[in-house]
Amino acid sequence: MPTDKTATSYPKEKINILFLENISDTAIRQFREAGYASVRKLGGALSEEQLIKEVKDVHLLGIRSKTQITDGVLDAAKKLQAIGCFCIGVNQVNLKSARQNGVAVFNAPYSNTRSVAELVIGLSIMLIRRIPDKNKAAHEGIWMKEAKGSYELRGKTLGIIGYGNIGSQVSVLAEGLGMKVIFYDNVTKLPLGNAVSKKSLKDLVSQADIVTLHVPDTALTKNMISKSTLKFFKKGSILINYARGEVVDLEGLRKSILEEQISGAAIDVFPWEPEKNGDRFQTPLQDLPNVILTPHIGGSTEEAQQNIGEDVSNKLFQYLEMGISTGSHTIPSLALPPQEGTHRILHIHNNVPGVLSAINTQLSKHDINILAQYLKTNDEVGYVVLDVDKRLSNQALQLLKQVKETIKTRLLY
Repeated sequence: MPTDKTATSYPKEKINILFLENISDTAIRQFREAGYASVRKLGGALSEEQLIKEVKDVHLLGIRSKTQITDGVLDAAKKLQAIGCFCIGVNQVNLKSARQNGVAVFNAPYSNTRSVAELVIGLSIMLIRRIPDKNKAAHEGIWMKEAKGSYELRGKTLGIIGYGNIGSQVSVLAEGLGMKVIFYDNVTKLPLGNAVSKKSLKDLVSQADIVTLHVPDTALTKNMISKSTLKFFKKGSILINYARGEVVDLEGLRKSILEEQISGAAIDVFPWEPEKNGDRFQTPLQDLPNVILTPHIGGSTEEAQQNIGEDVSNKLFQYLEMGISTGSHTIPSLALPPQEGTHRILHIHNNVPGVLSAINTQLSKHDINILAQYLKTNDEVGYVVLDVDKRLSNQALQLLKQVKETIKTRLLY
């Protein structure tokens, strides 16, 4: 939770915060209640050109999945301390550039887990009962009361690709409905309940009645479900993709549905998605039988958005007010207690030999006592937190700025 309103040396009312893409009002309320008065909220994503103009005086940027944080944006954002991604992923941020610019990047990897897991189960029921076709017919005035092609979930096999936070929750819910669960993950995972791990993707898709994807967007997962992979699917099975848009070859899936190799699909994420609500949208899967298409709303529930707002906001508060970088994708993770009677300075630098020695030499030459010191590094940057004598903290800050390989330094309190 945020600390008191006088905790930071830099006045909170002068810290400029910009939230894009209709970030939850929970986050905005938390910041304002914590004394951050300069908070702006914009409804949608911005283009790179627009964002470069907006971020020049911004200290904290909040985004969701549409806003692209490029080299150009980060180079323009000279005052930027942290980016809060109010969503699951961070692939919309150039993490290498953020690291090199000393910008901490946080997200909420677990906050919408339940929302996605529940929806996957709901979609499984809808598709195995062929509800989309019956719903469409009813809207068109056609009565289609029949049991043909409709099944129960109980006793069917659910194949989960990616047994992480969401996949494992889907596993538990599915077993509660009497399903058999198998899963495939490229990292060894402990099965929950009676779930069984499969050694290959081919083994899983050839045995599953329903296949659901819960993998990140990486070079390994791009077109994971390709035309050739779809040929190994159990005939009449169902595919659900509420993970990432590049994972499934949509043209190949269309062909498999028309050939009745796949009997139904639910897709929430696409290789290309519109920038804002109301924009035209096209996909090869439109107008196919027993297909549910949704506009990237797998985790979009009121509860999930509130959880995301609270999670990311708390991480940002901890970083801005105490220097705690737990959960950052760019700055090494440090969690540290406050020291009484000191001022705290944060120092981010290129991770090369000798920087910590140079910091200590600079301060000791000027008789500045370090009361506590913490260091953590990753491959590219080092993060040092120093608690120093209150009387000499401003002098210490200026000295640290002169240390070779410094990326960013600031007096926290």
